[in-house]
Amino acid sequence: MSGNNAGGNTGLGILIGVLVVVVAGIAYYLFTGGDVPPIGDEPEIQIDLPDN
Repeated sequence: MSGNNAGGNTGLGILIGVLVVVVAGIAYYLFTGGDVPPIGDEPEIQIDLPDN
């Protein structure tokens, strides 16, 4: 019954979906403190200096 108007509603739905995903990603980034989680294993470096 909506006829030619269905295409505009689909585009609007996709736009709103993209905005929701972007806002959720930014909220997660801010909620976790803004740190990017490390990918893979990072080497642990320990430097022992002699006491004088």
